[in-house]
Amino acid sequence: MAEPIQKNTDRIWVDGCFDFTHHGHAGAMLQARQLGKALVVGVHSDEDIALNKGPVVMRLDERMKAVEACRWVTEAVPNAPYVTDPAWMDKYGCYYAVHGDDITTDASGQDAYRVVKNLHRFLLVKRTEGISTTGLVQRLLDGSRDHYVQNIDSIMSAVPWFERYASAADGRSPLVQVDLNLSQTGFELRNLVKGDLPTYPNGCIYLDGSWDLFHTGQIEFLRRVGEIAQQSQKGVIVGIFSDADCEPVMNLIERGLCVMQCRYVSRVILNVPLYATDAMSAQIGANEVYHGARPVEPINRYSRLSCPVNQIDHDYRDMSTETIIDRVRSNRLQYEERQKRKNAKAAVEAALGQTA
Repeated sequence: MAEPIQKNTDRIWVDGCFDFTHHGHAGAMLQARQLGKALVVGVHSDEDIALNKGPVVMRLDERMKAVEACRWVTEAVPNAPYVTDPAWMDKYGCYYAVHGDDITTDASGQDAYRVVKNLHRFLLVKRTEGISTTGLVQRLLDGSRDHYVQNIDSIMSAVPWFERYASAADGRSPLVQVDLNLSQTGFELRNLVKGDLPTYPNGCIYLDGSWDLFHTGQIEFLRRVGEIAQQSQKGVIVGIFSDADCEPVMNLIERGLCVMQCRYVSRVILNVPLYATDAMSAQIGANEVYHGARPVEPINRYSRLSCPVNQIDHDYRDMSTETIIDRVRSNRLQYEERQKRKNAKAAVEAALGQTA
């Protein structure tokens, strides 16, 4: 049996559903990590979420993979109780629980953090506005595209966000390099975040895609490539397609933030071309390309490259953005009911927030 961990104010507890893990979740974990030296994240079970909130989109194992991939997370814990339990926090040596400045209620309509608040073991961080699992589900149901990035000014205004999400495991030190391709027809880079990357003696591995809804299939692919890169002393460069090129649910900025917080990534390039070329790979120092087990459709986007192009398999090979969209749309009535319940709960939570 493992020795109990001594309770410490430097060990922070965060818990949640982390369904459709997005940059709002990552933002809360980043702020929590900055409050201490270790971050333990509890992930609720499918059954508890269904009881207290509504049906999940992503299974517990899929949500655990997403949380474990976050660079600022020290440990992820499955089946954490929906109402935050100080006994669970004590087990992992965490003194404070942290949550955003919105209220979360359980099935009875009570504050899910009421116990730890009464014990003065609760800290607030700022909630990330404009993004939520509920909002993403609504985009899927509506097919909305109003959130797409319209111009370079929108991307430049997000640079302070990029700087935060590109930080190292301590949530403060610089790490990931972030660049933007300015060309519509070629490859012209502007550096947005310098980062603090080591020198990779054997070059870098390049991966590209939409990275939409940053799901388990993508995360497990990145983890496997990250293992290969570490063994071969290479960096991992991730290219992200524009909104126009892939018509995603999340816009370019949202998708970029999801990738930047991932522990398996060294460098991120926004707005990369669909076709990688030798000139482009030479400019970024990439001498190898990887793609997933699914076929590269509808055309071989890597046909212009002379460097090795490798395929990698993994246990979540069948997961895709389309899989998630199908899950939501095939259970449309359930998720519409979830949205109604969420809206009704929001009024209760707002009232609780005013009296907290």
